[in-house]
Amino acid sequence: MRAKDNNSKGIVLIVIAMTLFAMQDSLIKFIFEKSALYEIFFGRYFVAAVLLFFYIKFKKQKVNLKTYYPILTFVRVILHFLAFSAFFISLTYMPLATANALFFSCPFFVSIFAKFFLKEYIGIRRWSAIAFGFLGVFVVLNPNFSEFEYKSLLPVGCAFFYAASMTITKYTSDKDDVNTQLFYFYLIAIALCGLIYFYMGNGQFNNANYDSTTQFIFREWFSNIEYTWKFILFFGVAASIAFVCIFSAYIIASPSVVSLFEYSLIVMSMIPGYFLFNEIPSIRTFIGVACIISAGIYIYSREKVREQYIATETPVRR
Repeated sequence: MRAKDNNSKGIVLIVIAMTLFAMQDSLIKFIFEKSALYEIFFGRYFVAAVLLFFYIKFKKQKVNLKTYYPILTFVRVILHFLAFSAFFISLTYMPLATANALFFSCPFFVSIFAKFFLKEYIGIRRWSAIAFGFLGVFVVLNPNFSEFEYKSLLPVGCAFFYAASMTITKYTSDKDDVNTQLFYFYLIAIALCGLIYFYMGNGQFNNANYDSTTQFIFREWFSNIEYTWKFILFFGVAASIAFVCIFSAYIIASPSVVSLFEYSLIVMSMIPGYFLFNEIPSIRTFIGVACIISAGIYIYSREKVREQYIATETPVRR
């Protein structure tokens, strides 16, 4: 049972998690020209898996190795993998705050998937909020269709894939507990990184004529390990701490309260964006962000009124 009087503590935990994610994103943007995308994935997953293993041991929790949904579990990890591949790639050419603002279209996709795949009821008010939120996405993207760069849609693609993975998580959580889902998530994710390493980890598909974003994808792994290892270690530690903070916040506090404070990630992203990369969001971006946030808040408030939690119980970053 959630203790509603712990909302303040839950909010603090969420803000800590969002701060860690903002630091992670800014550091990925900082080192991407000297590192490889899936090298970062591997290090992040490996370190996080080790730390979470010791955390489970410390808490004396058990892990049930039987999953009732093997195919959906595999699909969920693939979707998560695709989601954050898209997001981290977008950080190489897009302002931090803009990428995170577009990522917050995730609750809109979660609501849509819940309607069609989980058979949840979505009323006209929430449909209107979803439409208004996507209007905010349109405003942030500021598309000029004659010269529009479709790679700007990558954070939205990340939100789409992540929402799909979270919908599967919601469906499978009736039989697979958190520890089982975590075990298979890290097992499959690390195995995928291993396959990618054997396929292109030697940098055989990289080319000096590629732009920096493409080189980030295909660069040889561990070519600058003496420089990147401390960052990768931080990513794994930060991801583990952030996960524990989010998980704890959603347990001890009301999801309808703490979920709103995930939007602090946008503000947290603006700070390193300004000081490290001289990124100043335009007025149009602020207007679009305001639309996205207000639509998300309205969706959360309607779920609380109807006591039908769909997006609210789904953390936006994990």
